[in-house]
Amino acid sequence: MSSTSLFLKNGTVLLHDADDHVNPTITNILVENGKIVKIARDIEAPNGAEIVDCTDKLISPGFVDTHHHGWQTQLRGRHANEQLIPYMVTGNAISVQYTAEDAFYGQLAGMLEAIGSGTTTVVDHAHITQSPEHVGLAIAGTASSGIRSVFCYTPIMRVKQFNPMEFHPNPFEDWVMQTFNELADRGPSGDGRVTLGFAFDLFFLPAEMIKGLFAGVKAKGVKTITVHGSGALNLPAITSLNDLDLLDEHIIISHGGAVKRAEANLLTSKGAHLSSTPSTELQCGMGRSYCFDAAFLDGAYTGDSIGMQSHASLGVDCHSCTAGSIISEARLGLQNARNHFNEFHLKQDKIPRNLPESLSVEAAFNLATIKGAEAVRMGDQIGRIAEGYKADLVIFDALSPSMVAGAQHDPVAAIIMHSSPADIDTVIVDGVIRKKDGKLLPVKVDEVARQPIGKDELAWSGVAKEIVASREKMQAEIAKIDFKEAVASLMKMWYIDTSKLVDA
Repeated sequence: MSSTSLFLKNGTVLLHDADDHVNPTITNILVENGKIVKIARDIEAPNGAEIVDCTDKLISPGFVDTHHHGWQTQLRGRHANEQLIPYMVTGNAISVQYTAEDAFYGQLAGMLEAIGSGTTTVVDHAHITQSPEHVGLAIAGTASSGIRSVFCYTPIMRVKQFNPMEFHPNPFEDWVMQTFNELADRGPSGDGRVTLGFAFDLFFLPAEMIKGLFAGVKAKGVKTITVHGSGALNLPAITSLNDLDLLDEHIIISHGGAVKRAEANLLTSKGAHLSSTPSTELQCGMGRSYCFDAAFLDGAYTGDSIGMQSHASLGVDCHSCTAGSIISEARLGLQNARNHFNEFHLKQDKIPRNLPESLSVEAAFNLATIKGAEAVRMGDQIGRIAEGYKADLVIFDALSPSMVAGAQHDPVAAIIMHSSPADIDTVIVDGVIRKKDGKLLPVKVDEVARQPIGKDELAWSGVAKEIVASREKMQAEIAKIDFKEAVASLMKMWYIDTSKLVDA
């Protein structure tokens, strides 16, 4: 945490009121010891404070990403034309090719991309659990980046070999939960920014075993447990958790899958949350995103599906497949939802006079900020700019080619509809500047990683070189894999009805 004061001067600050409406206000912000201590027009910078001139700048709350797989940087470019099932082999299963050092650099680079895109908090579904060393260096990579994260430790079905594809039979070898317990006892990393969560998808295990596992995880103080839900792979996460009496405020369901009205009511009544990842959901056949209610007016057509906007947030999912920007996800999700809203009326030979408030740019902005904060149960600490909140802030250049005129007319519209990471001048996490003048700053390597990585500090150029070398090394082994056989083996293991598959 920073012990230095920051004074953000004369910026247009996006302040939420009690009704969660955004009121752009030209004012000053004083940050001390990682927190916002004063927001007022008439305050002056204290002696010794670092002054950041925010004239002609927009100051936004940091964006919250509630579903991400941070380690996957080296796999970029492989999934551009793939659906979900092939990705499970060419992406997810390739974690077996990562050394612990690969995991460090993949994680670090992924989190730096997130920071560069304005994300200050990430819920990481960290299925890189190949060994205790992999997990330790992945957490160290996260901590080194400077981001705030809930690192959701994930027991996985580890690949034993390819050609033919075979898995280790026991996903809970002794070291798996032993490592989790040791990490939980060690406490947060990165000056408290990186806390431990849990992720779980192994619902084929005995019910009592799952219940005992969740009880043990919660006993260690874990506040966030995340679970995949996916229509394409028939993972009824909401129902499964509820049947086990495990659906509660700890849970974030990613994607949702084919959620019906009864399941949506279960999720909201239990205080759980859902993370929508529009880019991967649209690409991989996971259905429309549930984060906008008005996308589901055609209940009869969709089989009684409804939106869950009140309990939804946004995630990037696989930055190996998509860009790492939550703002981009907010924009894509919003426009896709508007399309479904308009199609519902046009099919009835009607023309909508206007868009509902639930499909406004402000609604999308709130999904990316305050709703994400609620999902991680930090709504009283992050997601908005307010005195006493953590200083997680994103400063946009209101005079950039993409933002000018829009930023002066409607700052929220300028961010959601027009901005890109190139328009982000400065990113502050926990009171520390991590991106400045449009460039990522060098990072100090977390103490856990200094010996195996052999460096105390890394600039982005050095990280990028390591990623390129890591990718090339892994590609030599990946090229030997019979992916056709591996996909067939995976579908057989998951009892996927191959008669339903169609060729494009």
